[in-house]
Amino acid sequence: MKIDGTPYRSVWLEPSDGWSVRIIDQTKLPWSLDFLRLTTLSEAAHAIRTMQIRGAPLIGAVAAYGLALAIRNDCSTDAMERAAETLNATRPTAVNLRWATNRMLTRLRNTGFADRQRVAYEEAGLIAEEDVAQNHAIGEHGVGLIREVHERTGRPARVLTHCNAGWLATVDWGTALAPIYMAHEQHIPVEVWVDETRPRNQGAFLTAWELGRHGVKHTVIADNAGGHLMQHGNVDLVIVGTDRVTRTGDVANKIGTYLKALAAKDNDVPFWVACPSSTIDWTVSDGLAEIEIEERDAAEVTTVTGRGLDGKVATVRTAPTGSPAANPAFDVTPARLVTGIVTERGRCDASAAGLASLFPEQV
Repeated sequence: MKIDGTPYRSVWLEPSDGWSVRIIDQTKLPWSLDFLRLTTLSEAAHAIRTMQIRGAPLIGAVAAYGLALAIRNDCSTDAMERAAETLNATRPTAVNLRWATNRMLTRLRNTGFADRQRVAYEEAGLIAEEDVAQNHAIGEHGVGLIREVHERTGRPARVLTHCNAGWLATVDWGTALAPIYMAHEQHIPVEVWVDETRPRNQGAFLTAWELGRHGVKHTVIADNAGGHLMQHGNVDLVIVGTDRVTRTGDVANKIGTYLKALAAKDNDVPFWVACPSSTIDWTVSDGLAEIEIEERDAAEVTTVTGRGLDGKVATVRTAPTGSPAANPAFDVTPARLVTGIVTERGRCDASAAGLASLFPEQV
């Protein structure tokens, strides 16, 4: 996708050396566009853990490159197994992380020591390229939802989204935003309601930034405004991403997604989830009982970062000193509240039968 007309991806190999990994430091957005160079396993793990990169598909791609960086120093089987454990421990909820490291290990276990470094970079590159292709396909399968609204109403489709599921959360195109970008490219009028997404403000900081820099019309709203907008007929559909989908269609996504699904259900607003197949966890049936929900630092709730009137970026406390805070990073939306799921193979019901219809090899 584009930043002020220049195409970018969220992770790539450094052209000057061909082995180090470049990322956008998302903790600095929207205040500055900074690029980081990752050269070691520990730097890759730190980038994932501290959310310098985030978003389930991008976490998987960077983890794959993190394993490749580790193998540059030690290509033994024990070393690469330990490297995978280090990466897997960084974020527990997004299934793409373990999916990517397992895929890398499967390929590397069957590769001789002399070829492991080459093969590791080759496989990581394939994971990244496949992510781009999958997200582009999600856009193609999802853009019809937006086109149908525009053709029925004769006005721009009004889409509400939560958190950031754009190209910054993937290698390119995004998941929930892929149909929106596709509509923009096809000149289908679309306007986006962007939830601020407390406590880390990924909507206000990241989604609004990337939509704006790409030229897509959008409006930032407080998290609690979505239900009100739906009640007054100002939302045509909701599209969100996800960090894990169970084989029965339950969806784990950024905290607050469940409340949007409830409001959408009450107001007959279609609630769609966009995800690549790498985000589907075929081993899990009950999202509420089986998905581990990451509990993050309470400081994310009790403080907020922004740019002051003096132009300086600062973090300030917003809760009384001494007041404790809880910070679950995700919630689970039951399949019964999800209209459907958009994958690289098409759309389906949020159910075991629906997902199996697109991925029969998993049954």
